Amino acid sequence: MTLEERIGYQFKNKKYLRRALTHSSYSNESREKPESNERMEFLGDAVLSLVVSNYIFHRFHLDEGDLTKIRASMVCEKSLFRFAQEVGLGEELLLGRGEEQMGGRTRPSIVSDAFEALIAAIFLDGGLEPAGRFVLRFVREELDTGERSAFVDYKTMLQEIVQKNPEEKVSYMLVGETGPDHDKHFVVEVRLNSNVIGRGESRSKKGAEQLAAKEALELMGE
Repeated sequence: MTLEERIGYQFKNKKYLRRALTHSSYSNESREKPESNERMEFLGDAVLSLVVSNYIFHRFHLDEGDLTKIRASMVCEKSLFRFAQEVGLGEELLLGRGEEQMGGRTRPSIVSDAFEALIAAIFLDGGLEPAGRFVLRFVREELDTGERSAFVDYKTMLQEIVQKNPEEKVSYMLVGETGPDHDKHFVVEVRLNSNVIGRGESRSKKGAEQLAAKEALELMGE
């Protein structure tokens, strides 16, 4: 499967895609000196912020501080690196030999920057609508699982309730894992002592744990 197939967008002008994948180390070592993805990263960051801000503004009736926290959790390097891994972006990067040898394809700073450049490439090639669809594909999943939610942490809520009874113990058990590396699906059970009190499914272990804790809280009437 090609990168375009994995991201769900076919470029009309392939030069945008190539530039988004071109790291400065490759540009510096190449005789042709192609433009690196640094300028596109700048534009992609702006498009990403706009799309995420618009989405969470309409989805959540929260004050500015909470909206800012949610947006920050969506656009941080850790989240972007994970999004990029889902489409295997690191494998496609054009890197200089030194950067290649130093493991640049799996370096979060490089891969997350390239993800922003990829957003810019889609924006330049097709406009805001396809760029927005691409971004929201990840953001919706992230917010739906509650994994990166800055305002709801179901695991902490459950732990605080259980701690009121010192003899009780909460544990999380991974009971299912399917799919290829770029599209994993995890199933987690949360147990109170040895009893299953919740079950969650997500594309990440943490997301599945959060959903399992959420189900347990609902069972408790919280």
